[in-house]
Amino acid sequence: MRTGQPANSGRPTTSTKTRFWFDPRFALGLVLVVASIVGVSVVVAGSDRTVAVYAARVPLAVGDRLDAADLVETDVRIGAAVELYLTPSLVPADGLVVTRTVTAGELVPASAVGTRAGEAVTSLVLDLRGRLSTSLAAGSVVDVWSAGEVESGLFGPPAVLVGRAAIVRILEPSGLIQSGDGRAVEVLVPKDKVAAVLEAIANDEALSLVAVNAPIGG
Repeated sequence: MRTGQPANSGRPTTSTKTRFWFDPRFALGLVLVVASIVGVSVVVAGSDRTVAVYAARVPLAVGDRLDAADLVETDVRIGAAVELYLTPSLVPADGLVVTRTVTAGELVPASAVGTRAGEAVTSLVLDLRGRLSTSLAAGSVVDVWSAGEVESGLFGPPAVLVGRAAIVRILEPSGLIQSGDGRAVEVLVPKDKVAAVLEAIANDEALSLVAVNAPIGG
């Protein structure tokens, strides 16, 4: 029996130091998780931002002069869509003109107003022959048709006198004497068409309105 030799003689020694294991896929996954968290935080923070836009204090009809007193400042969360609505910075000192009907409490679209400096329309009252369509109301866009009288009580073929005019309001009949089934309607017409419309009125031509658009749910 041999003595004096180490018990583990002839066997390789095992290191007790632990090696660090690194997988690039783990690092990539960690980066993606962090980026996702940051992205969600940015989206949530953005959705919490409110901006001031105007809502109509009262119903606004086509042709109305619009001032800040007619509006209510409202804080809403609409993100990038804020460009579609009227904000305090868009209202000039001399006010605006309504070009499309807006109901009370509705956010005012920027496309529903225009500057007074650029007004190119004026309002005229038309006495119509025959009945007015029940689908028409303030804000409706209509074509104005006219037909000239060729003989007593006989009219020639009608033609479009003004295209895409806007109804300001429908005037209710008043007084004891009514002119048949006709109605008086105030409409906005381009200024370059005023002379033609006034001529048609002076010649007692038959005027009618034909709807270009129809209100949803009307």
